[in-house]
Amino acid sequence: MRVARSSLVALAAVTALVSVGCGADDTPSDIFAAGGWPGIHADARNSDTSTVEGSRSLSLSWSRPIGGPVAAYASIAANGQIFVTSKMDDGCNLFSFEMESGRKRFCSILGPGVIASTPIVDRETNIYVGDNGAVSSFNDHGQPRWRTPVVGTPISAQFTGDGNVLSVTQRGQVNVLERQTGLRVAPPFDLLPQPDPIQNPDLPVPLDDLGLQACFAGTAECPVANTPAIDLDTGRFFVTLWEPGAPVASLVALRYTGGDSPKVTREWKSDILPGGSATTPDLSADRSTVYVNDNENTLYAVDAATGATKWTYDLGFTPLGSQSTSDDGLIIPSGGEGGHLLALRDAGDRAELAWERTELVQAGVPAQAAGSTGYTVVRKGDGPDAELALLTFDTTTGETLDEDTLPNAKGFTVGTSIGPKGEVLTPTLLGELFVFESDSD
Repeated sequence: MRVARSSLVALAAVTALVSVGCGADDTPSDIFAAGGWPGIHADARNSDTSTVEGSRSLSLSWSRPIGGPVAAYASIAANGQIFVTSKMDDGCNLFSFEMESGRKRFCSILGPGVIASTPIVDRETNIYVGDNGAVSSFNDHGQPRWRTPVVGTPISAQFTGDGNVLSVTQRGQVNVLERQTGLRVAPPFDLLPQPDPIQNPDLPVPLDDLGLQACFAGTAECPVANTPAIDLDTGRFFVTLWEPGAPVASLVALRYTGGDSPKVTREWKSDILPGGSATTPDLSADRSTVYVNDNENTLYAVDAATGATKWTYDLGFTPLGSQSTSDDGLIIPSGGEGGHLLALRDAGDRAELAWERTELVQAGVPAQAAGSTGYTVVRKGDGPDAELALLTFDTTTGETLDEDTLPNAKGFTVGTSIGPKGEVLTPTLLGELFVFESDSD
């Protein structure tokens, strides 16, 4: 009996140690604390901004090929650990690198759909990432923590205000998962009807990556193409949705309610996006306005509570990527086919042009740092062999502050992330990661 009791005590101690090692903490974390880039667009509202003071003079620290194409941003933990996904014919497709050296910390093999998902990182440097038919979690050493099946392939996830993981797949299934165990906190919510195997027993089950390639352009083949933006205080979150047979895509507001009876409900739908949307919705700093682009050159400002359109602005090009929206209301759209660099301000009932640089063709997406400093990738010259450069600019005037070549890079980049010490990261679609650091370091 004494031996059995001792064994139970030892087992309890080991379990406690394992739980601590896995980052066991059921209380909400300060997920979006300053110092990292923990989600695809930096924070819950998809602002593509950082509170870190931005360096106005950068130089290339290191670059390395990933081994396959990259379609989403790199995320960065508060300790500087980098995470990026890729599409590989074989071998690893989830990678982690050290910020200072570029040394590979770990790599893992997931389904090919992982290319659509930027890992999100919590306070304990556990990551959460989607691939074909599942959401998975790993610790900072790449050791698996859990894997939860879902319908479809999750586009990059978010954290909720109570510290859970909010995942939306390209096929429209919404799941809220507990960070420590992966268990569902609320019943799954389907934005689109799922096939009924009882009524249609011979109907083929759609593949989990169905239409995933179309998500990059946000067209009808990918019903939910973008990362949700979430108001952490109210639980309201926003996605784009193209319903089967609909003439245009929609902006949809849902709400996650926690507490004793957690659930996801739909609040409103606004059918305003002709051609779909290749950009992720993002929220204003006060969470009262949602910004989203259609695929016909228009930026919309939408009332977050009602879905009513406040104003529209013709950009003259279709952005491929999310705009960066600062706390003081400066909106910098991403580039598209021939899209130039410009900035807008939300004047309530209209958008006002703050400045524009028509001679600068963006080949990437912008990010803003503290100190009125912005970064984006621009194309130097014409044609497929045109040189790419990281542009550092003053966000109040658009003035060029610095320009650094991406050696031998072609095409365009798929994200701009800012590290805890002001490092600037950008991966190319062809699959090379470039890391720049401040010249003052």
